[in-house]
Amino acid sequence: MKTEKYIMKRLFLCSSFADVADLLPELVGKERGTVTFIPTAALHEEYNLYVAEGRAALERLGYTVEELEITQATAEVIEQTLERNDCIYVSGGNLFFLMQELRRKGADRAIVRRVKAGALYIGESAGSMIAAPNIAYAQVMDAVATAYTPDFRDFDALGLVDFYTVPHYGCEPFEESAEETVRTYSHLPLRPITNTQAICVEGDRTRIVSIGSTPVSGGE
Repeated sequence: MKTEKYIMKRLFLCSSFADVADLLPELVGKERGTVTFIPTAALHEEYNLYVAEGRAALERLGYTVEELEITQATAEVIEQTLERNDCIYVSGGNLFFLMQELRRKGADRAIVRRVKAGALYIGESAGSMIAAPNIAYAQVMDAVATAYTPDFRDFDALGLVDFYTVPHYGCEPFEESAEETVRTYSHLPLRPITNTQAICVEGDRTRIVSIGSTPVSGGE
């Protein structure tokens, strides 16, 4: 009788990847590989320097980066690009625009399939928030109704984890919106993290790690 191989999902969720990139080896060890780099969330943002900084941080760690801008790619190209790379990196920006475009191209389902098949998922800010089951909780921190998301209604997200990341907690210029998110959605299993913390997920184990310190929370 053939036994199905168990593949452990792995995620690295953060607020600012450039600030915590050196924590990634705590999750993946000496592993290096190829990364599908998705900058789509930042497409219409006035400030998007973090996209270039995130890419540079990946390359500094030894990863080979292949950019995949979802709005400009066909469903077939998206599938092929995700399939041939070892990791998926989803940058920050407007997560409602990001989720809209991922869903429109079928990239949301393709990403979930790859993570379940063993691909490492790295999410920065918006990219970390869409890993949750639902992104309605992000309405305090981000604009739902924009010129690019006029009819956004479906708040279902990737559902890669069963908790809700609150990025930039206690960090400018998000102090008030992050705190309000924590107050308003206290009934949810929230995971607030600063710009110098990251959430490492390995299978059923979740821990928060910080630059210059030991893990600040244990497994669940």
